[in-house]
Amino acid sequence: MNRFMIEVDGAGVAVPDGSSLLTAVRAAGVELPSLCSDDRLSPAGSCRTCLVRAGGRIVAACVTPASPGMRVDTGSDDVARLRRDAVELIVSALPPRALADGGPGELAHVCRSLGIGPEAAHGAGGRGVDDSHPYVHLDRDLCIACGRCVRMCSEVQGTFALTLVGRGGDTIVAPGTGGPWIESDCVACGGCVDTCPTGAISQPGPARGLTSAFHPAEGRTRTTCGYCGVGCALDVVTRDDEVTAVLPARDGPVNRGHACVKGRFSHGFRTSPERLTRPLLRRDGVLEPAGWDEALAHVARGLRAAVEAGGPDAVAAISSARATNEENYLVQKFMRVVIGTNNVDNCSRLCHSPSAAGLTASFGLSGGTDTFDDVERADCLLVVGANPVEAHPVVGARLLRRVLRGARLVVADPRAVGLALHADVHLRPRPGTNVALFHGLAHVLLAEALTDEEFLRERATGLPELIELLADYPPDRVADLTGVPAGDLVAAARLYGRAERPAIVYGLGVTEHLHGTDGVRSLSNLAILRGAVGTDRGYGVNPLRGQNNVQGASDMGALPDLLPGYGKVTDTAARSRAEDVWGTPVPPRPGLRIPDMFTAARAGNLQALWIVGEDVCATDPDANQVARALDACPLVVCNELFLSETARHADVVLPAASWLEKDGTFVNFDRRFQRVRPAVPPPGQARSDFDILRSVAEAMGAGLGCPTPADALAESGRLAPVFAGLSHDRLDREGSVPWPCRSPGGPGEAKLYTERFATPDGRAHLAAAPYLPPGEQPDDDYPLVLVTGRRWAHYNSGSMTRRGGNLALDPVDFLDLHSDDAGRYGLRDGQDVMVESRHGRARLVVRVGERTAPGQVFCSFHFPASGVNRLTSDVADTVTSCPEYKVTAVRVAAT
Repeated sequence: MNRFMIEVDGAGVAVPDGSSLLTAVRAAGVELPSLCSDDRLSPAGSCRTCLVRAGGRIVAACVTPASPGMRVDTGSDDVARLRRDAVELIVSALPPRALADGGPGELAHVCRSLGIGPEAAHGAGGRGVDDSHPYVHLDRDLCIACGRCVRMCSEVQGTFALTLVGRGGDTIVAPGTGGPWIESDCVACGGCVDTCPTGAISQPGPARGLTSAFHPAEGRTRTTCGYCGVGCALDVVTRDDEVTAVLPARDGPVNRGHACVKGRFSHGFRTSPERLTRPLLRRDGVLEPAGWDEALAHVARGLRAAVEAGGPDAVAAISSARATNEENYLVQKFMRVVIGTNNVDNCSRLCHSPSAAGLTASFGLSGGTDTFDDVERADCLLVVGANPVEAHPVVGARLLRRVLRGARLVVADPRAVGLALHADVHLRPRPGTNVALFHGLAHVLLAEALTDEEFLRERATGLPELIELLADYPPDRVADLTGVPAGDLVAAARLYGRAERPAIVYGLGVTEHLHGTDGVRSLSNLAILRGAVGTDRGYGVNPLRGQNNVQGASDMGALPDLLPGYGKVTDTAARSRAEDVWGTPVPPRPGLRIPDMFTAARAGNLQALWIVGEDVCATDPDANQVARALDACPLVVCNELFLSETARHADVVLPAASWLEKDGTFVNFDRRFQRVRPAVPPPGQARSDFDILRSVAEAMGAGLGCPTPADALAESGRLAPVFAGLSHDRLDREGSVPWPCRSPGGPGEAKLYTERFATPDGRAHLAAAPYLPPGEQPDDDYPLVLVTGRRWAHYNSGSMTRRGGNLALDPVDFLDLHSDDAGRYGLRDGQDVMVESRHGRARLVVRVGERTAPGQVFCSFHFPASGVNRLTSDVADTVTSCPEYKVTAVRVAAT
């Protein structure tokens, strides 16, 4: 970026191209009031509090561009008087309490710096408050109509939920829907709270005022959000070992000062009275409190007995995306070193295992190909099977900003939600027909010569086989298979094919299918055909990870067939590296996947199952069969925050620390390692999973080494070359580092494959997998297709988000039903219904609308009591055993 010099109060300062005078003045170290300005927003110039003299004129610094050689005067008496007058005029309309008690807000700080006291505020007030929302409080008397909240909502969040109403001095902010805040379109990102300079919009309770940059909060801990896989950097504000506020970090590498309702506000679970604080041990069929020594001894005896009875393979462990990298590393090391089995898996089996398999087969590594910063520079976005506006709100907001600034958008999703409302082309395939859709797009790319012939010749293989396959997928046939009009298919292919820098972003709508791995590979074909991966001509293929550490759990080897860094357990060299580090043999045979563990338990072949932080009875498919497996297993150990449905089936329940209470690292969706730091201690006797694992190993007379999480990450780097350059110390200095990072001095590979692909031959591999139908089809008995997914206010099984204010925002589990189907089955909006599949039943509440297509219904899995995963089948991806959550045949009837 080019820089130039200007003069501020006689001193030279270098500023980048495009800077405003306000930026230049601040770079010179001069403080100016700027009550309508926020560096995350476009300038408004409405408050006139940042006046300076430049070029012989008095101008508002925030809206005046800096130019080379400009001379700026900020300190002359007349300019300073004008700024003070502007502030006093604003303050005069406010009630005295606006400046009382040394308030922490920006306006109060400005007034203190200018010597303006509470007596300057003499407005009558009386405009009232809106306290209908659990996380946002509106005090209309403190609003100065600066518009920052409105611009934050539109420019950063993209929700457009706020507006200014009234005229002149009566202008105030209000929800755009006109009613109470709780009934508005607000998604509680907290951006309006963070940017408000007066406290008119604030977080109620003890957090009031703590969002201000001028608040001298003594306890702030930088950590990484423990909800979705975006990896937002957060500052946790504490007082007396309690969390009082969680603030998005302005310098967060992904979130850039933004957050969503979950990371920003959903920390009430931490102090829930339902939180587990002591170990529980089953005695005479009842879970009762126990001491740690007794619980650990019981677990150790049970694991030894299981090995003695059935050998090491009679024990299995399910690790968690909620756990840190270091904890996942320790889980798989415990199983392989202490127990002697590869029976370890993690919840990526249920969501993104087809991503790992498909991306590895196509490109060589199991992560996304590009950074999100690169994706955001794309001129055409192909968003497939993902609803980031709800499931990954910070990413959704950034993608929407890119679209509103001119990028073309193609959305492929059965539902009309989120980004689909802003798409140039919205493709709505029937659930389960992704592979046919992607082949149809590829057919058009080839037919219209929208491919990169040089790239395909020099850096890819498999083109002849793919060309032969694609001959069977012309637009008209694909329209018959998918329900997508041929014209829409061609239009979408042309947008992607003619773009200079296209990018693909996808989610669970691609992976959670019988042929999910084929879907990932067929989608990857599009980027390969365009030469848009590993080059400057595009930004590749990028999965949106659902949970905070889905990527890292697999990176650390919590998988039955892969070691840390994705070395295969069947590969002698990979095993040798691990054996050299661990000093013990590694079993050469792959272990059990999660579904196989449950099958083995029901058959009596699994004697012990340790579940770390996963509520498998709520989140795994065919939940009735999962419960039977747990009941059949002689020893079930569960590390948990709450007495979940899974924990109720356990023999030992160990109280675990949450993400706010532990030390380590997470890996986000674009492969960034980031630090996780404890802001508060865990409640009662709860311990981190890291400490629990070490304690059980010691109780068994074994050592795991790795006395600290930092040691565990360092050990993973000795075992896996792709992590060799990573350490806690480095992350403390640099904030985030992507893998692969092969040396302490190396920068990490943010963009992959710029020289060669990581496949054995160094080339990208095109896949020629034919379209095959999904595992279930609707029929006369079960005429509707159910798709499950996420909603904006909750996270996974809801164990954290349902214990707090989010429940007021999204209180029940809705079944989205098209109005045509509502009429056909005689159902009305808000009615309780029974949803029945070939596998089970669930009770939901109907929400009639146009989001779903006729013949399709949608619900979330955030309310386990509804029984949604009793509906889903045991049909799974043929390569990875990822369940087909996106296609279940159901029927609906009023209760």
